[in-house]
Amino acid sequence: MMNNPGKNKNKDVTAPELIIEQPVQKDKLFWPAILLMASGTVALIFQVLWIKQLTLIVGVDVFAVTTGVSAFFAGLAFGGLYFGRFADRVDRPLLLYVKLEIGIAIIGIVITYLLPKSASLFANLEVYNSLLAWALVFLMVTIGPFLMGGTLPAVVRSLSLSDTKVGSGGGKMYAANTAGAIIGALVSSFFLIPAFGIQGSAIIASSVGVCAALGGYWLNRSKADLIPADKKPSERLFVKSAGIAILLYAIAGGLALGYEVVWSQSIVQFMSTRSFAFSVMLATYLAGLAIGSAILARRVDRLKDPWSLFGMLIAAAGCISLIEITFLGDWLTSMQSSVDHFVFSLTESRLAAMCARFAVAALYIVFIPTLFLGAAFPVALKLIVNSTHIGRDIGKVVALNTIGGITGTIITGFFLVPQFGIVMTLAILALMACVIGVVATFKSKFSGFHLTKKSVLVITVVTLLAAILTPKDRLAKLLVSKWGGQNVFYKEGRGGTVAVLEQKAGTKSFRRLYIQGVSNTGDAMPSLRYMRLQALIPLIIHNGQPESALVIGLGTGITSGSLLPYPGLKQRVVAELLPEVVEASKTFEGNFEAATDPRLDIRLRDGRRELLSNSTTYDLITLEPPPPSAAGVVNLYSSDFYYIASSRLKPLGIVAQWLPIPTQNDEDTRSLVKSFLDIFPHASLWTTELHEMLLVGSMEPIVLNGPKIMEQFNNPELARALKDIGIDSPESLLATYVMDRKGLETYAGNALPVTDNQPRIEYSDWVRLDEIHRVLPELMMLKTNPPIIGANEAFLKSVSSERNRLLLFYQAALNGSLGYKDLWAKDMEVVLDGDGNNAYFRWFGDGGQ
Repeated sequence: MMNNPGKNKNKDVTAPELIIEQPVQKDKLFWPAILLMASGTVALIFQVLWIKQLTLIVGVDVFAVTTGVSAFFAGLAFGGLYFGRFADRVDRPLLLYVKLEIGIAIIGIVITYLLPKSASLFANLEVYNSLLAWALVFLMVTIGPFLMGGTLPAVVRSLSLSDTKVGSGGGKMYAANTAGAIIGALVSSFFLIPAFGIQGSAIIASSVGVCAALGGYWLNRSKADLIPADKKPSERLFVKSAGIAILLYAIAGGLALGYEVVWSQSIVQFMSTRSFAFSVMLATYLAGLAIGSAILARRVDRLKDPWSLFGMLIAAAGCISLIEITFLGDWLTSMQSSVDHFVFSLTESRLAAMCARFAVAALYIVFIPTLFLGAAFPVALKLIVNSTHIGRDIGKVVALNTIGGITGTIITGFFLVPQFGIVMTLAILALMACVIGVVATFKSKFSGFHLTKKSVLVITVVTLLAAILTPKDRLAKLLVSKWGGQNVFYKEGRGGTVAVLEQKAGTKSFRRLYIQGVSNTGDAMPSLRYMRLQALIPLIIHNGQPESALVIGLGTGITSGSLLPYPGLKQRVVAELLPEVVEASKTFEGNFEAATDPRLDIRLRDGRRELLSNSTTYDLITLEPPPPSAAGVVNLYSSDFYYIASSRLKPLGIVAQWLPIPTQNDEDTRSLVKSFLDIFPHASLWTTELHEMLLVGSMEPIVLNGPKIMEQFNNPELARALKDIGIDSPESLLATYVMDRKGLETYAGNALPVTDNQPRIEYSDWVRLDEIHRVLPELMMLKTNPPIIGANEAFLKSVSSERNRLLLFYQAALNGSLGYKDLWAKDMEVVLDGDGNNAYFRWFGDGGQ
């Protein structure tokens, strides 16, 4: 064995090396790729958890969320800068990776535990020193990502790549890391949080990180040779050409995150506000990056003109992003429906079918541009990274690209979209990408006008034409095309798109509010009724003399406006996230011109943060946020939130929670009720409309005082506001009573409550189409008579009569929705014969649906 080297010493020693290079290279990259895949999974899980927890502290408004996301990515950037340089100074970079993963595992659990507990501290600190409060949050969210930023440079440094292999090796590692992020994005929403909650998910993520650390330790022991460290690395940053490349790549990072801001607003009308939809979009975004990087990593080392290719990839991503919006149309909705039906026929799962629908939209709008952006990464490494400073250079490439992304997110979301709109913003970003492409081609050392350079020119011309020809109101027209009606109001703001469409139900015209392309509510009679009662029922049954009220969620302004005709109120506060919604509310009927009435104090703020940061107490807090299944809204439906709300009540104060029936499944409605019961010892349920219920809770008993309630109907303004929605007497108001706490406990049964740690409602299965036919009858079977005091027998009999008529109307409506028109007509005839002047009943009887 010892003689073999001697026998071959005069032979060409490079021949065997060429023969075995490719298999060794594959084996050399496999396990490091697995490590980085695990790291990516852990990082994305923690990102999802921490951003979600941050909304409990700083709210869900766009400024707060952007600050939280920026803190996370800032940690990644600075971690890449620091640990990238540090990785070059150690002989065993895999041991550095091991230490980083263990640190991430420990810090991950600690931060996940501490974040929700810092909400009160943040709120109190913000009152005295806002900068210090935000610095505290920023620091907490940055520590973990700071360590995460060092994992990629450490692992790539351990590969000992030569200058000719940096692009391919680094590109493949980046692809593996991003593939892990895809797993983390999907597993968080579809499995971990629903099954284990926030804290449990953190423990699982940390466990995966520990396993990755053990794998890194094992892989380090299997490597016999030390990797010579640069104990005194050069302080010189980059050669001039590499410096220009990293500047262009940093700007490209800003464009990439800018696209994501635009996509998140333009794609929603083809998707949903559910967390599943955002997870599918994020996974598609990451998949494009991973696949693009993996594809080009296989060929990047053979490139003769990386500069021109880099420019072409960046320009193409921008051009395609714009063209996709140009050709966006009803055909996409048709394709989504076809895929939806196909997947449902295979799986019989509404969730799988809807996710397939989301994937179609995400693949069309997001995937192809990110494919090009991902392919640019290994090319950027080839242009920038020096094999003697792999850790430092890769750390800086990722860090500066990330910093560019943070900048791009802020500029796009806070300046470009509000100033120029979504389509114009996308055109600006695409043209900037073309500028990068042109600059990169001019840096090329290859003379001549070859195909790649020609492509950049063609792409630039096509992008310019698309920017000129694409209508600026493209998305507004698509919204009208999808939902029908006429556009009354449309505005694209930093928090999302807000629109008002005038539509018809039968012969009745009404207006409906769309936020992010998704229908919220309107001013049709059913909506007018339940939103007006949302404020007036708790005020009328209040056992004291209510003087103050807080409404969370302005929407159409109907609930908030209903505070105006109620006598005696001295303080009327409204918390609303979007300024565009305040503008849009001016277009709705029945809200008593809430947006312009000086008696209403409208605060542009997240409702939960309003309560946390303000110690003001109220006689009534009424909540009308979006449906509980929408992403982020669960913060206003959890027992933890109800505890905060209860602490802001005056003696005899009431919290009234909107409880929609068809927006979640029966088992989830039970959980919502359970959350409410866990905080309020005195609770009751009221029916404000066929599809809507109202939970009324207090820390003290609520007595239904008949004479006091009757007396309030003597106020002409209040009586008129109620009569307009079919409540023309105290009896008809009390007829909307459904059950007391005992009935609610029976209905909730053994359901688990929705909590900040277990936000299960946000991740529940897709809603069954006939859910109202399951929930409403069961609730009505549990009905009890309203416990009215001080009323005579005739009054109680009248309440019972009104209640029976209302229930008969509900029966007619359910029969009508099932297609039993004869039964519907028969019941409606009886309803209208008994109360033909009732505005609510007449709306349906006269052609409203």
